Amino acid sequence: MADPLVLARDWLAAAAAAGIAEPEAAALATGSADGTPSVRFVLVRGIDEVGVRFYTNYGSRKGRELDANPRAALALWWPPLQRQLRCEGTVERLPEEESDAYFASRSRGSQLGAWASRQGSVLSGREALDAALREAAERFAGEAVPRPEWWGGYLLRPDTVEFWEGRPNRLHDREHFVREPGGGWRSERLSP
Repeated sequence: MADPLVLARDWLAAAAAAGIAEPEAAALATGSADGTPSVRFVLVRGIDEVGVRFYTNYGSRKGRELDANPRAALALWWPPLQRQLRCEGTVERLPEEESDAYFASRSRGSQLGAWASRQGSVLSGREALDAALREAAERFAGEAVPRPEWWGGYLLRPDTVEFWEGRPNRLHDREHFVREPGGGWRSERLSP
């Protein structure tokens, strides 16, 4: 049986090839230790046979929730293609080397922004954020910007992956993959 994560990578590539703006934008749902849910959008920065990668501030709400409850759900939606991709599973931090490599590939402005922003923390005003950005720019003037210790990547290792394609009369196609205990996948077709 085909690996659903290979198909997921193909669907993401097809969305990019179709010219969809921000094809990697995904809704990421996490839960606190007591189960309180929250959802926000992140950018998927890779899908392979292991899982789905994204990057963020470890001290953000999502980072704190993933520390307390390392399970998440992620959904990508491409309206022009009438396709949706859903994944649910466990989440772990990526190795530092992988986070370092991705951080180095970002624009300098995004690198400095990671130093300036303590994502989700309360600000006294926009001026405080602008000042923090200026301070970071001065601190790293003329040199490479290192990855802050509070920023890095995560890997969502799906237990389930669902592919949804829109069809007439709301009789959509839904193929649901469930990871088997031995590591393979079982495929099921779901009623729309």
